[in-house]
Parts: sequence; C-alpha cells; structure tokens
Amino acid sequence: GEAHGEAYYVCPRDLSVRYLQDGAAAYQVMRTCSLGITDANLAQIPIGQLPGSTPVPTPTPIPTMPTDASGPKIGGCAVFPSDNPWNQNVSQLPVHPNSATYIRSIGLNEYLHPDFGENPEYGLPYVVVPGTQPKVPITWTAYGDESDPGPYPIPANAPIEGGNDHHVLVVDSGSCKLYELYRAVKQNSGASWSADSGAIFDLRSNALRPEGWTSADAAGLPILPGLIRYDEVASGVIKHAIRFTTDATQDGWIHPATHPAGSDNPSLPPMGLRVRLKANYDISNLTGQARIIATAMKTYGMMLADNGSNWYFGGATDSRWNDDDLNQLKNIPGSAFEAVQTGEIRKR
Repeated sequence: GEAHGEAYYVCPRDLSVRYLQDGAAAYQVMRTCSLGITDANLAQIPIGQLPGSTPVPTPTPIPTMPTDASGPKIGGCAVFPSDNPWNQNVSQLPVHPNSATYIRSIGLNEYLHPDFGENPEYGLPYVVVPGTQPKVPITWTAYGDESDPGPYPIPANAPIEGGNDHHVLVVDSGSCKLYELYRAVKQNSGASWSADSGAIFDLRSNALRPEGWTSADAAGLPILPGLIRYDEVASGVIKHAIRFTTDATQDGWIHPATHPAGSDNPSLPPMGLRVRLKANYDISNLTGQARIIATAMKTYGMMLADNGSNWYFGGATDSRWNDDDLNQLKNIPGSAFEAVQTGEIRKR
C-alpha cells in the first residue's frame, strides 16, 4: 500500500486484510475487528503507588464495546443465518468436475464488469422500512403462480431500478423480511403496485423457494443478499457471495437456486453455480475498493443468478463508489475463475 499512500489493517479475528479508506472506514473496521479489553484484562494490570502517597482507589471497570464478527447485516437484520449458502466460505471447496466447460461457456477471454458505480442511476437500489410500514396490494402481470401473494410493505417513494428489469427491493427491519419485485410499476400514486413476479424471503431462515419457482430473479434467488454494498466495502470486508450473470444457461439449477432459465445443453452453467477467483490469481496490484471485492471473490465467490451479460456482477446503487477503483476489476478475465462443487444439478 505504500506506493499508493494507503493504509490496511490485519484483523486479528480472522487475519483478513481490511482497507482503511477513510476515517469512517477505519472506525468501522476497529468496531468489527477490535478484540477489546475485558474486566479480567484490567484486573491483571498492577496498580502502582509511590511511597508516602495516598492509596489509589481501584478504578471502576470501563464497559467494553461489543464487537460483531458475524455476517452481513442490513437494517439491523442479519442477512440469513451464518450457515446459509450465501454466507459460505468456498475457498476450500473442491473444483467442480465441469468447471473448465462452464467457465469456457461463460467466456475465458471476457472480463469482469461491475454493474454499478458512481452514477446514482446505475446499480440496484433498495430501501429499508420500519415494521410499521403499511402494506399495499400487488397485482401480478406474468408469473403470479410462482409469486408470493401480497400485500407488501412498499412505500410510495420506493426506488425502482432503471433499465428494463425495474426491480424493487425492500427490507422490513421489524420482521427482518425481504420483499422483492420484478418489473414493478407503481399504481395509484403508490397505493398499490403491479409486477411480473415477486418473492418474500425471511432473512432469519434458510428456507428456499419451492422447487421450480422463480423469484424476482430468474434463478429463484433473492437479489439483495448478493449485491455488494458500499458500507461493507468501507468496513474492509465482504462476507457473502456476489450475484453475477451470464448470457446462456442450462435448464437446471443448484441450491439455493430453485429455477432454470436456459436450454437443454449440459455444457452451459446451471443457475446457482458458484465460481471463485482462483487462489493463485495475483490481486496484489489492485487497490481500494477493487482489492476488497477481489478478495471476496476468492473467499465467498460469485453465484449465478440471472441471464444477462457475461461476468457482470451486481452492486447496490451508491454515489460513493469510486469508478477508478472499480474499473481495475475490468482487467480480470474469465480464465481467472473456477467453478466449485456445492451440490447436485436439479431439473424439473
């Protein structure tokens, strides 16, 4: 980091390297990584006394700040239990027997592309609402038979993703439930909404969608847990898999995905496929936000969630992203990745 005037901190809890981007990031890293000092630690420190001086009273122990080494959180809610596939460290999993075939089909010589950046109209927005947020009815316009019925707690001013997909993502911080819509359209000034499909996920549970069901994403997966968020990058570490897309998939899926969106071609990757950046791929030249994201791609990898552009990966809308940092990732080729074995391929 010296060549770029950067500062990093080695977290004693897991030996991960955290980037101290600014004062706020440094504070968050210390809150997350600090081992703290306990009353027992204080009791081991001898209290000195000069000859003839007044005895020094025993100090009142200072309460230690609680540390949190758990997984990702949004709106005060843990994003799924720690043993959920999204939160699984895949750095030591065996390589999938069809890894070479799958990576070739996605694109050996194509490159990573962050599907988010400084532009506030780029990326997938989301909103956190309180448990008191009124719920409104939803009308399904395409895949109602595979959608969770409303009402949903969607505010009238909920942000809608740009482009064609028009996703709406809402976290109810009271119930710790995630509500997601695909191709959402506000009706009656927000008194109701219409959407092609929608899904509700209990962030406290590992429950999957019914087999064969879609969600607001083609694979039947939740969207928000796979997005890179600025606050976690600012903390120095991402602790979950990252959502990514490819233009062609087979007609199968691997849990936690539950839905296919492809053809009868076993050479193509299935929905839910997990890939990781190879351990021997050198990321030492990456700096800032790019270094943190690439590290997560080695540790937690990426999960195939939708049909789209090859090697595009998702992030939440935030004007604080640094495009110069993120653009470094566009130099990482598909050949730097390998697919890992996380389960069997299922079909209808």
